[in-house]
Amino acid sequence: MFEGINDRLSQVFRKLKGWGKLSESNIEETLREIRLAFLEADVHYQVVNDFLSQVKSRALGQEVIGSLTPGQQFIKIVREEMIRILGEKSQDLDLSGSPPVGIMLIGLQGSGKTTTAAKLAGFLKKSRGRNPLLVAFDSRRPAAEEQLEILAGRVGVGFYRTREELASNRVEQVIAGIREQAQTRGYDVIILDTAGRLHVDTELMSELAVVRDALKPRETLLVVDAMVGQDSVRMVQNFSAGVGVSGIILSKLDGDARGGAALSIRAAAGIPIKFLGVGEKEEDWEVFYPERLADRILGMGDLVSLIEKAESVWEEKEVEKVQKKLAAGGLDLEDFLEQFRMLKRMGSFESVLALVPGMKKFASQPEEMQRAEQEIGRFEAIINSMTRTERRTPGLINGSRRRRIAAGSGTTPADVNRLLKRFQEMRKLMKFKPGRKPGRMAFPFQTGLNI
Repeated sequence: MFEGINDRLSQVFRKLKGWGKLSESNIEETLREIRLAFLEADVHYQVVNDFLSQVKSRALGQEVIGSLTPGQQFIKIVREEMIRILGEKSQDLDLSGSPPVGIMLIGLQGSGKTTTAAKLAGFLKKSRGRNPLLVAFDSRRPAAEEQLEILAGRVGVGFYRTREELASNRVEQVIAGIREQAQTRGYDVIILDTAGRLHVDTELMSELAVVRDALKPRETLLVVDAMVGQDSVRMVQNFSAGVGVSGIILSKLDGDARGGAALSIRAAAGIPIKFLGVGEKEEDWEVFYPERLADRILGMGDLVSLIEKAESVWEEKEVEKVQKKLAAGGLDLEDFLEQFRMLKRMGSFESVLALVPGMKKFASQPEEMQRAEQEIGRFEAIINSMTRTERRTPGLINGSRRRRIAAGSGTTPADVNRLLKRFQEMRKLMKFKPGRKPGRMAFPFQTGLNI
């Protein structure tokens, strides 16, 4: 995520640390390098000019020239200005009004709109306590309804198909039927996954305007592929003029996103980003916070998002269970196995390490990431090959048991020894502290892997 711009800016900031004092000349040199980094990331030129103008104005003022650590102060200004162009504050969804509240998802074909609809529904159910109904309102794309129905089942929300109804009824009638069904079945949010096109055209705008007028949504959210770059600004402006857009959802941030769309849309189009799609799974979804995204782009990590991601896969009852076992004398290999599974539920190693300050360089080493994930796979196989008694009492595992476990898991006795060593290292790290107030993150996961 944002690897190119992150690397370029990191190089610029490393040079700043070696300067005892900033002058107008070296500030100009630094701004030229930042301009190149932004343009290579396909940030809209107007946004680049505004950003650099604000940074220069502040950097040439007393807040940097008179600073004891001018390099750090300059970086602070760059971060603050980046947060400003990203929107400064997060903006929540408007779900006010009598239920069912309408949310309309729009966007070009291939932007990830259908997957995003399911992610949004899952988020509203889990984090907002809502009961959403997913509606397939795309009669053009083959298998669109089937895909959304499968996704609705995965996130555990309602689903409504409309293809046959749209073929024989007016849009207004179909929307009225959806509202009636939602009220009857107790759904309080309707999420409409609308049809898209490969390009913005007047026919698409006219169709979406009819749907908008019939649904009267509280939110009209435009799904934008984060890999598009500054072209996203023109697309957002076209959708805003033709249909009206209340918020942006940036999808595919786990791909080769250079940062152009993220840094351009809010400043150039004036429409807030509300959510981020950061992977293919339904749980790969984040509320947009400008300061957090700025830190990721600048290579400063995002520990808050990492903690929230961990909390989303580690339930309160699991934390309490672990705390009780720690108090009683320690964890066993079954708990170790659960840690591996929790880590996998959080996403790839690359996506997790990218959120940890100072670990970005490891996240960008695919061979190391692959090795670490393969190691976890071997450890899971080894533990699954053990008996329940062996998992709960690892001290029983002698030479003959090691050979049997290795044969059953397709590994070697050396692999079994390495797992047991990692497990002992983890147990040393996990020391229960009496009197500590229980919390969702009271049990920090440690795999013991040297990555």
